[in-house]
Amino acid sequence: MPYFDMASAAPLHAVARQALVAALDEGWADPARLYREGRRARLLLDAAREAAAEAVGCRPDELVFTPSGTRALHAAVAGAAAGRRRTGRHLVHSAVEHSAVLHAAEPYDTTSVGVDRTGLVDAGVFAAALREDTALACLQSANHEVGTVQPVAQVADACRAAGVPLLVDAAQSLAWGPVPGAWSLLAGSAHKWGGPPGVGLLVVRKGTRFAPQEPADERESGRAPGFANLPAIVAAAASLRAVRAEAAAEAARLSALVERIRTRVPQLVPGVEVVGHDRHRLPHLVTFSCLYVDGEALLTGLDRAGFSVSSGSSCTSSTLTPSHVLKAMGVLSEGNVRVSLPMGTREEDVARFLAVLPGVVGEVRGRLGAPEGAWAPAAGSASGGGTADAAAPGDAGGTEPAAGLLVDSLGKLCPIPVIDLARVIGEVPVGGLITVLSDDEAARLDIPAWCAMRQQEYVGERPAERGTAYLVRRRA
Repeated sequence: MPYFDMASAAPLHAVARQALVAALDEGWADPARLYREGRRARLLLDAAREAAAEAVGCRPDELVFTPSGTRALHAAVAGAAAGRRRTGRHLVHSAVEHSAVLHAAEPYDTTSVGVDRTGLVDAGVFAAALREDTALACLQSANHEVGTVQPVAQVADACRAAGVPLLVDAAQSLAWGPVPGAWSLLAGSAHKWGGPPGVGLLVVRKGTRFAPQEPADERESGRAPGFANLPAIVAAAASLRAVRAEAAAEAARLSALVERIRTRVPQLVPGVEVVGHDRHRLPHLVTFSCLYVDGEALLTGLDRAGFSVSSGSSCTSSTLTPSHVLKAMGVLSEGNVRVSLPMGTREEDVARFLAVLPGVVGEVRGRLGAPEGAWAPAAGSASGGGTADAAAPGDAGGTEPAAGLLVDSLGKLCPIPVIDLARVIGEVPVGGLITVLSDDEAARLDIPAWCAMRQQEYVGERPAERGTAYLVRRRA
C-alpha cells in the first residue's frame, strides 16, 4: 500500500532501526555519570550531536535535542523573546508558519507577513515588518502543506542588518540539505526525515541572546530538561546522516515524479487547482484542490484504493475551518490533497495513483450531486495551473445589489455552497448577479477561487442577517 504522506511522518529508515536497536543495549545509562556505562552513553550522545550538527551546519555545542519539533519551536520562541525582553515584545512571522510557531507567538505583539498565491513570502515585505522593538523573526524553510521554499537567506540578511534574530522552522527541509543563510535559531523533528518520533533538535547559534524558559535542569544546556531518550537520539542522528547521503539522487528522482503529478492531475481531473510554487518547492511534495469534492470523502476513497495522503480541507478538520496556509494563499480549499512522496517511492506507484484518482474524484462528485459538466474548464480558464486570480472584489458592503438570484446555502458545509452556485449559474443572464448565503467559513475562500477557475466575476461579500452574502456576476 503506497504511503504518500512523508510531510506528516516519514517511515522509519533502515539505518535508524539498526541504530535504535544497538543503542538500546549500549545507551541506556545516564550520560551524566562517570562510571563505565555512563561514559559509554555519553560517547553515544556526543557522537549523535556531532553528526546532527554536521548535517545542520552548526557547531555541536550550539545544538540540543528536545522531546519533539514542537517543543523545540516553543522553547526557541520563548527563550529568544525572553533573552531580548529589553528590546521589546514584537515578533514577526509569515502567515503560513506551522501552527506550533503561531501558538508560541500568541502571548506577544505579532506582525503576520502575507504570502502570494504560491505561498511565497516577499523578502522585502518581511524586512519592512521589522521594527526597533522586534525581539524575534520566524520564517519556515519550506511550507509543510504546499512545499513552497522560502527565501530564508535573504530574510536572514535583512534580520541581521536590523539586529533581529531569525528562527527557522526547518522540519520539512532538513532531509534535503542544510538551511542557507545567517539564521540565528533553527528547529527540526526527526520523524520528518525517517528518525523515530519523540526527538527534535534546537540550534541556538553563538551570540544569540537566549534565556531558557524550561524548568531548571543542567541537561542539554538547560534548554531541554529531563532524561534524554538516548537510543532514539542516536537513531535520529544516524538516519539524518543516511538520508542526506541519498538526498541528491532521491531529490532529482522524486522531483520528476512530482512534476508528473503536477502536470497530469489537471489533465486527468478537470476542475483542479495545483497550489504551491512550481519552481521554489520541495522535491517530494505536491498539493492540489478539486472543485465540488468533500476532502474527507476524497481521502477516504483514496485510502480504500490503497493510497495514504493528507489534506488541508476544512471538511477533514474537527474545527471545520480551512487550513490557515490555504487561507493565507487565497486558493481553493475544498477537495484538497497533499501528496508527499517518501524516499524510495516507485514510478509504478505514482502511475497507479494517477490511474485511480479520476475515478475516486468522479465518485465523490456524483455522491454530492455536482451538476454534470460543471467541472469542465471554462473557455480561457487557467483551471489546474493555479495562476488565475479572481477579479478584484468590489465594495459590496452597504450597497444593495441589482435584482438577481438568491442561493440559500446556510447550514451547508464545504463543498455544497459552491455546488449550489454551480447548479444555478446558468439560470441568470450574462451580467446577472447571484447572491450566495453561507455560514461555512470555507466559502470565503472557495467562492472567489471558483470564480477564478470558472471565469466568473467575484463581486465581493457583505454581512447578512445570518452568515455572509457572497456576490457573483455571471461573465460567461
